[in-house]
Amino acid sequence: MSPHREPGALQPGDLVVARNRKWSGKAHWVVPGQYLGEDIHGWWVFQGAREFCSRPGAAFYTASDAILLVPRTGEWVATFYDDSYPGDFRIYVDLATGHGWNTIRSGATEFHVIDMDLDVIRSVDRGVFVDDEDEFEEHCTTMDYPAGVVESMRRECGRLFEAVRDKQAPFDGTDAEWFRKGRA
Repeated sequence: MSPHREPGALQPGDLVVARNRKWSGKAHWVVPGQYLGEDIHGWWVFQGAREFCSRPGAAFYTASDAILLVPRTGEWVATFYDDSYPGDFRIYVDLATGHGWNTIRSGATEFHVIDMDLDVIRSVDRGVFVDDEDEFEEHCTTMDYPAGVVESMRRECGRLFEAVRDKQAPFDGTDAEWFRKGRA
């Protein structure tokens, strides 16, 4: 079964396991969550505190709640944090491609994406910035990113930087209602 850009019949409370890979096919992050619902922006997943997250070479239990937004369109996914997060980030947008959903069984779905290195971050201390540009440049060569993908990621990164900086929806506090639903 091949993945689809849109999920199947998800129900609030269903398990959603986000699985990120790199362009080379190497495993990256695996993060479990609970499906909350959808709106005009996309599909919202609650990633609760004390969940086990892992990637090759690292694993930990989350320190706070987070909300994942899988957008209806665009080459990215966003993770939102609120003031309960002990770190500096409030919004972490991963530039990503290859969005796909696979229903494993009733009540359990996997969301797959290819992490393209670039990140747009809203930080308490540093404001809004682009991270991992050096990793992106390195992987353009070592992972042989196609020129069209490189151009697309750079354009998307610029657009997302402006949207996060200017607090355009869904980066305007829309996540607060989804945090409330996730914690209910």
